[in-house]
Amino acid sequence: MASSISINILFSFIFLFSASCAVSYTIQDQFYQCINLHSDHSIPFSIAFFTPTFNATSFNSVLKSTAENLRWLAPSQQKPLLIFTALIESHVQAAVICAKELKIQLRVRSGGHDFEGISYTSAMKISIPFILLDLAKLRAIKVDIEDNSAWVQAGATVGEVYYRISEKSKTHGYPAGLCTSLGIGGHITGGAYGPMLRKYGLAADNVVDARIVDASGRVLDRSLMGEDLFWAIRGGGGGSFGVLLAWKIRLVPVPSTVTVFTVPKTLETGATKVLNKWQHVAHKIDEDLFIRVMITPANSTKGKKTVQTAYQALFLGKTDRLLDVMNHSFPELGLTRNDCVEMSWIQSVIYIAGYPSNIRPEFLLQGKSLFPKVYYKRKSDFLRQPIPETGLEGMWKLFLQEDSPLLIWNPYGGMMGKILESSIPFPHRKGVICKILYATTWTARESADKHINWIRRLYEYMGTFASKFPREAYVNYRDLDLGMNKNANSSFLEASVWGEKYFKNNYDRLVLVKTKVDPDNFFWHEQSLPILPFKVDKVCSLKNDFGLMSC
Repeated sequence: MASSISINILFSFIFLFSASCAVSYTIQDQFYQCINLHSDHSIPFSIAFFTPTFNATSFNSVLKSTAENLRWLAPSQQKPLLIFTALIESHVQAAVICAKELKIQLRVRSGGHDFEGISYTSAMKISIPFILLDLAKLRAIKVDIEDNSAWVQAGATVGEVYYRISEKSKTHGYPAGLCTSLGIGGHITGGAYGPMLRKYGLAADNVVDARIVDASGRVLDRSLMGEDLFWAIRGGGGGSFGVLLAWKIRLVPVPSTVTVFTVPKTLETGATKVLNKWQHVAHKIDEDLFIRVMITPANSTKGKKTVQTAYQALFLGKTDRLLDVMNHSFPELGLTRNDCVEMSWIQSVIYIAGYPSNIRPEFLLQGKSLFPKVYYKRKSDFLRQPIPETGLEGMWKLFLQEDSPLLIWNPYGGMMGKILESSIPFPHRKGVICKILYATTWTARESADKHINWIRRLYEYMGTFASKFPREAYVNYRDLDLGMNKNANSSFLEASVWGEKYFKNNYDRLVLVKTKVDPDNFFWHEQSLPILPFKVDKVCSLKNDFGLMSC
């Protein structure tokens, strides 16, 4: 092929220029030729392949395009040898086949929002070369209102999905994330919550089919992959079982008019007592109502630093009924009619995402966020018992020690308490009051250690009040502090340190499915699921000598 000849000339030139990197460039060359060999049509190198040497500007642009955490773009971080942007689904099959043939690690990115940068960089202390497969170009969305469903490719963002649904119907929606620039592919692999979770559960609870490329390069839908794998990919975390190509999602009904509000409370205006009350009612209140609490620093009326708690809500109904619900269940917030704004569901998406009110829904088609990218560290917790006021006061003291802290408390209850923990891998269900996100950000000029040490101190303090045995964590809020695989040979017990926090009792079954579908552990990363040292043909409810479910 002419393209193969030209690429050989290119890499011969690069070899002469930098002999020390010859092995890397040979892998790049071989990967490119292998992809063309397994594709129906030759792919021009400049369209879909980006390297840090041949087209460095484009490489950096693509690498940064969807990466949200600047911490993982620092020069010291390990970068991919090559970025391959798949243009059609068969390119994904070819990428898996070729990476396996060349014995090189493949990392897959659909949205780039993973907190620890696992999809596009490596936190391994030992340098392990890898190729990045970017799914950003695979973003087709086909909505079928009559069937109450939609097929969405992995590279589409949550905001694009919302917009395309609203384009077809004003009374249909989907219970996925609050952040509109999330890639839908990876988002649902972790469960995916949003402001309708109390009414309809998670995004992963509302998936009816999927298309995935397995470790052999085969494209499988639900009927071909079987129920074990279909169960595992809906909440078992990204990067363990295959490359997600597309989801078939089930749409849910939404009113033509919904109501939103944001009510702030500072320490000076009773924030501690109101938050204490919120813990007792937010998970028990009408399931049409989602009230999250965003906790930030603010200046008091006296000019001193204080804590502000902002109660932001989505209610699936109109103001009159909302006020009845609040006056009955949560009068302590002091909600008034003037606080409430009625709008369409798609407008509420923009409101909850924190965008200006004059932003038109068409903005969602850009698949981008309006907020600047920052350096950050984040962690998560689940509450099953209310924190007493004395505990909240201790939390405030630690909170005010940080420059740019943020806590977000998301209420559970409603449908979340009705779905079994084993229904999908996401286990944080009945009995959960709320999930807590801890966050801190900083600039390039600041010391990362200062801020990371602060969030670890806060997390340690909150351990007194958080869920226990295990202390639960949300897999979509990846946290390498919980533990990580040292290499592809990490054991079941080593990985259980973090795996049971994410998945509780579902961890065992996930490992069995992983061993069955990817026995060579081709898909692995810092917190991918491990494989067992024996063959697994079936997954069932029997217990073997390892204490695992197997047949």
